Amino acid sequence: MIDPISAVGMATAAYNGIKSAIATGKEISEMGSTLNQWATSIADLDFAHKQAENPPFFKKMFGASDIEQTALEVWAQKKKAQDMREELRSYISLYYGPSSWDEIVRIEAQMRKERKQAIYEAEERKQMIIEWIAGAVLAGVAAIVIGFIIWYIGGTQGKW
Repeated sequence: MIDPISAVGMATAAYNGIKSAIATGKEISEMGSTLNQWATSIADLDFAHKQAENPPFFKKMFGASDIEQTALEVWAQKKKAQDMREELRSYISLYYGPSSWDEIVRIEAQMRKERKQAIYEAEERKQMIIEWIAGAVLAGVAAIVIGFIIWYIGGTQGKW
């Protein structure tokens, strides 16, 4: 799972870079890599939030307190990111106009789509494989235990 604290840390660094670039009067086109880093970090945080809302089966079974802690952590980081996003929208709209913010939102949507295709789908596929393997192992153990119980009962009754 993507660490929400790392994602917010990277988003904060990018956010501070964007704010300082705006304060020095740089054009928005000169902030491309910083905007890209910010959008990527926000996309990672959104994915972490999605994963915290729907944790894998084995975490539900064995780590209930960990799930709650992660969900609260992700929620707090998401709120922090929303505050950054709102302040950044205000700065960019004020200095460069509302159309610049619309362009950033479009870039952010494109970055989210690319990250989803490249990284998030691979993470979800890995998670699904782990769940299937854990389920198969659990089913195998259950079948062995049931078979042993049947064999033991049959042996005590003298049927074999």
